[in-house]
Amino acid sequence: MSPREILTRTRREALALAGGFAIAPFLSAIPVAAQSRAIATRPIPSSGERLPVVGLGTAQEWRSDTPEYRAAFAAILSSLIAGGGSVVDTASNFGGYGLAERMLGEIFAESGLRPRVFIATKVEEHYRLSLATVQASLQRLGLNKIDLIQIHSGSYSPMGADQDLAPLREWKAQGLVRYIGITTDSDHYFGDFEVVMRRWRPDFIEVNYSLGDREAEKRILPAAAELGIATLIDLPFGGRGGNNLIHKVQGKPLPDWARDFDATSWAQFFLKYLLGNGAVTAVIPGTNKVEHMEDNLGAGRGRLPDAAQRQRMAQFFTELA
Repeated sequence: MSPREILTRTRREALALAGGFAIAPFLSAIPVAAQSRAIATRPIPSSGERLPVVGLGTAQEWRSDTPEYRAAFAAILSSLIAGGGSVVDTASNFGGYGLAERMLGEIFAESGLRPRVFIATKVEEHYRLSLATVQASLQRLGLNKIDLIQIHSGSYSPMGADQDLAPLREWKAQGLVRYIGITTDSDHYFGDFEVVMRRWRPDFIEVNYSLGDREAEKRILPAAAELGIATLIDLPFGGRGGNNLIHKVQGKPLPDWARDFDATSWAQFFLKYLLGNGAVTAVIPGTNKVEHMEDNLGAGRGRLPDAAQRQRMAQFFTELA
């Protein structure tokens, strides 16, 4: 049975079992053959630990705690792991009142997947960070240590240049988290964001970057490479509505020359453009479909575009859009 057939069956079983939340049997029984399609990895500069270059974001898609949603979430996580990925990005406010964190924690408890997941979460209170903040996330996730915790900021609540990362450093020193970082989803605040990067040198940043929004190439990604900071890429498909890159190319054929860097879909085309930048550690596109997760993982396999090919991709997309 092929990996795709296994994952399709896994999702059907998940939905059938969802009423009783019997997630452990189908997640723990993924055959080794379905896990053989490993994707590329890149090192975290501060430690040398390697991460798969394609992960999963949970910002928009996980907003309902129903058996069907939970089963779909679990099936997508199993698809991520079976395809060689590990990074799962969430936040204390995703889904409202910690819903995404709580769902992840319950799936971890039922499935035994936790050791195979690199869990990244975020805290919201910029200037009122306390021990209770990280303890709440630990409790919802059912963990005694979080891989990465970051300060969540963006257009709704921008980070100032005077942001203090000392509390996060203390959490790391106490062994509550392994890595610390900062995030943004708006290039309007890149100036202050870079100041914080240079002052505190966190282990990670998470930043908005896509083929349709290349502002991060100018200063943030070069600064991260200079400072030895790992980078997670949010909004790799450009966000929702009119900014969504997938919507912009709907019904349009993938160029033949995309095969030169092993892209077989528009999603892979867009993600491989980002991964062609050596300052990118991992991309974290969100999805609520197993088939999309599997397609996204394909961006981490095979060749990546070189500088000349990336320039051609940018020009092609500009003309296409």
